[in-house]
Amino acid sequence: MKLYTFYYEQKIKISLDEAWEFFASPENLRKITPPYMGFEITSNFKNEKMYAGMIIAYIVKPVLNIPMRWVTEITHVKEKEYFIDEQRFGPYKFWHHLHQFRIEGGKLIMVDNVNYALPFGIFGRIAHKLFVRNRIKEIFNYRKKVLDELFT
Repeated sequence: MKLYTFYYEQKIKISLDEAWEFFASPENLRKITPPYMGFEITSNFKNEKMYAGMIIAYIVKPVLNIPMRWVTEITHVKEKEYFIDEQRFGPYKFWHHLHQFRIEGGKLIMVDNVNYALPFGIFGRIAHKLFVRNRIKEIFNYRKKVLDELFT
């Protein structure tokens, strides 16, 4: 199994409290996901804030507009510092995503550190080179753009 890492940092022009409030709400995931992903949360939340053990189910259309089920679990939460989501079912063989928040020089820095692996052996490695790596970058670039617009 080939393990890949994607690391991304972004300065956000809001307070740590505001950032945590935004990211602790699963409903906000849709706002920061590109429309072409066809992202839809299928879990039923009633304004719940994220907690360790929370299961979030989605439908995504990452390739050729084909819908796929994706289920993640929030495995760790340290309020206003970090949370981790891990895939339980979905398009990846392995997915571990650390979302971290820190203050540096009086500015809020949000860090995304994703470790992931693809199924299908050599074909997964080829798919990674051809489009998966770039698609992940596109998603985080879109997220940066939306967060800049929302919080400036």
